Amino acid sequence: MHSDPASNEAADVINAWGHMMVRSTHKTTFEVTKETTLTRRGDCIIAVRADKGAADLNPKFKEYARREGSKITVTIEAGGVKEVVEARGDPRLTFTHPHDIVVRRSTYICGRTVAIKAKKAAKDLSRSLIEKLKSPNTRVKITLTVRTP
Repeated sequence: MHSDPASNEAADVINAWGHMMVRSTHKTTFEVTKETTLTRRGDCIIAVRADKGAADLNPKFKEYARREGSKITVTIEAGGVKEVVEARGDPRLTFTHPHDIVVRRSTYICGRTVAIKAKKAAKDLSRSLIEKLKSPNTRVKITLTVRTP
């Protein structure tokens, strides 16, 4: 959780865990949740037992993410594998959901949405990363960084 008052950037880090039911096959989203369980229907969920939901994110991150033209970088790190997903912020973001964080390819926004127009969804993440995320012993670090114009 850092922000530099002299810059146009803010960030936050979510710590979570893998789960044996991670499938990561969803075509339009990926999600991180505070929930501890995962069913086969949760094909967008890439990590569980997160220490934050959308509502818990750094206020400066939320402020910057709501600015017109903001760019969000989502960095997912697990078991020595790192993947970066580029997305966008939007003035309509509300960050109200207490448990979930969702990144979307579309422009749909609800309380769980933290970024839209993402270049990747769950199905697009590298299979080497997904293999790591299938272990409940894998720590997952998700870094959200927003830059404003």
